[in-house]
Amino acid sequence: MIELFIRGVLFGLAIAAPVGPIGLLCIRRTITDGRIAGFISGLGAATADALYGSIAALGLQALSLWLLGISPILRIVGGVALLWIGLTTMLARPQPIVAQPEPTKRGLLGAYVSTLFLTLTNPATILIFTVIFAGLGLSAGAGGLAGLALVAGVAIGSALWWTILSGGVGFVRGRVTPPMLRVINVVSGLIIGGFGVAALFVG
Repeated sequence: MIELFIRGVLFGLAIAAPVGPIGLLCIRRTITDGRIAGFISGLGAATADALYGSIAALGLQALSLWLLGISPILRIVGGVALLWIGLTTMLARPQPIVAQPEPTKRGLLGAYVSTLFLTLTNPATILIFTVIFAGLGLSAGAGGLAGLALVAGVAIGSALWWTILSGGVGFVRGRVTPPMLRVINVVSGLIIGGFGVAALFVG
């Protein structure tokens, strides 16, 4: 059980580490709003991964098939959301970091919900966990507590990555000037919007 948990932590790190739209959002929010905002943004993605992993671990096949069946609709919704976030990021007016107010509870909740929502629009994550279970000799739904231990490890590993990322970016946050932030806004907005276009037209 402990071995599966440790493997789950490693899988969680591996799944979260590749830089995608969520990673870019986490980086930008860390720069503009602070480490807590960046970490909370990543935590939303980790929660979604844990939810989909739990569905696979518990063998909820009907729910899995339903989610996979509506994945084209979810992909469109997620793509539109990414396009909107990309556009608003590009148009955001940069301010000196020292002038940025501390994020409110409502702002942190919004950061969490937004990345949770964006990650939930990719139900194919269930298939990733199914493959992981198969690779470890566990069938989805048959693993019981072992499967849930693996999922818990994945969630903690993912959260650990977001802690490392937001903490690392937070160290250089104070050196970011408004012109630099303007470049960051434009570049990250274009890339996030690009992910949105890919979600809408590629798949």
